[in-house]
Amino acid sequence: MLQIGPHTTANAVALAPMAGVTDLPFRRLCARFGAGLLVGEMVHSDPRLRDSRKSRQRRQHDAEIRPRSVQIVGNDPQHMAAAARFNVACGAEIIDINMGCPAKKVCKRAAGSALLADEALVAALLNAVTAAVDVPVTLKIRTGVDPAHRNGVTIARIAEDAGIVLLSVHGRTRACAFRGQVEHDTTAAIVEAVDIPVLANGDIASADDAQRVLAHTRAAGIMIGRAAQGSPWLPGQIAAALAGRPAPAPDLAAQYDVMREHLADLHAFYGDPMGPRIARKHIGWYLDGMPSLAPAKRAFNRLEAGSDQLAFLDEIFNIRDRQELAA
Repeated sequence: MLQIGPHTTANAVALAPMAGVTDLPFRRLCARFGAGLLVGEMVHSDPRLRDSRKSRQRRQHDAEIRPRSVQIVGNDPQHMAAAARFNVACGAEIIDINMGCPAKKVCKRAAGSALLADEALVAALLNAVTAAVDVPVTLKIRTGVDPAHRNGVTIARIAEDAGIVLLSVHGRTRACAFRGQVEHDTTAAIVEAVDIPVLANGDIASADDAQRVLAHTRAAGIMIGRAAQGSPWLPGQIAAALAGRPAPAPDLAAQYDVMREHLADLHAFYGDPMGPRIARKHIGWYLDGMPSLAPAKRAFNRLEAGSDQLAFLDEIFNIRDRQELAA
């Protein structure tokens, strides 16, 4: 479990905040399957974007998914402080700060992982946010700007001095994005350098991966990112295995039930036409993990209506059932 200020999580496995992925419908599923901490999609600190449809949707949380952690992103200390206060007023129980996103559209604004190049600004941002709110503040970072400038240890010490209570570290630099081999040596060095809990993140896709990374880094826990796409049961499955209660992934019939529930929830949450459009990537990720059904993804992606998507899902699984019976 993790202690984050007054909050104690059920286990030490967190779902990483991923823009366009960890929306409320996805977090609902991951929570039900046993993820210990769920961080929502990043919300920009620019007050001009506060009332946009995207920002309002990203701020939505279920009362029963607790603690409610909201990630904010930006490069202006006062805007970040104001955004933290605003989101706490909206119900956030933890504020997470994004200094890990390598996306060009974020970094070109000198936000996300681009901030790691300016240690003075990092300190100013973190101090502004921790001083602005009474809830715990956490931070997600990468190991540095590029492989020649891995300053993760320095950033971690700045974070601890500023009052950050938990740190998540993706084992790549900003320049690496998601390419190449992840390295957890820097994460291990950060764990040694600070007294606050550290979560190791990056290419952890199984309980074996998690155990190996925890043994190497001695981190307090792990954070699951892209491996959970199409597998909302994965964080909880890994948590159970780490607790000595290994369990298999849901069988194909159970996965179908999850997909159908997820699809209907996306339609309800986003409405038309966004619900069916956003559903394409989520259902695509599920189908990618089912070799016998993966070819159906192209046909699914051509469907515009939510009712057609549900009917298509029912049909391809009925075909699968008939094929199994025939065999």
